[in-house]
Amino acid sequence: MRKSKVETAETHRRIVEVAAGMFRANGIHATGLADIMAAAGLSHGGFYRHFESKDQLVAEACEAGTSGILAALEAAAGERVGADGVRAIVDAYLSPAHRDTAARGCPLAGMGSELARGGPGTRAAASRSADELIALIAGRIGGMGEGDDAQREASRARAVFALSTMIGALTLARIATDPQTSATLLADVRQQLAAIEV
Repeated sequence: MRKSKVETAETHRRIVEVAAGMFRANGIHATGLADIMAAAGLSHGGFYRHFESKDQLVAEACEAGTSGILAALEAAAGERVGADGVRAIVDAYLSPAHRDTAARGCPLAGMGSELARGGPGTRAAASRSADELIALIAGRIGGMGEGDDAQREASRARAVFALSTMIGALTLARIATDPQTSATLLADVRQQLAAIEV
């Protein structure tokens, strides 16, 4: 019996959700399609009914993961703007909880180097993800749509710096084998980013 369009869309969404977590936790290349399909409760043969390639799945998984981290950071910041809003985003991103939950964390930190080597669709999705995170931070700094061109460019430049620093710090904190070193690294970078002029 054929599945309905709703059932097919739900299956597609489930595969993307499972893949997003597995790619962030284990890496893109270390995660096979058969593993993803099995974790989603499906046979490997059904993959190509939903996706043209692994690259398409990676791109969609990156976008899904970004939606999750954006929602979490927006919730952390709430209605706060300026220094308070940026600090709330930085604190949530550079938290031990985010460090310890790679499968639900930022896809740019979880699989950034692999995304950079991905196909055009993957890189385009990762680039959009970075732009969305930059816009979130810039909006708290001074707004992408507020002020003159120079003010918007300055807000965006500070947001690019903050996001790049946050991704690097989270990655290093995950690499650190000593728990105290990892915690100190996160705390030090949170403190330095709190000094960004907004």
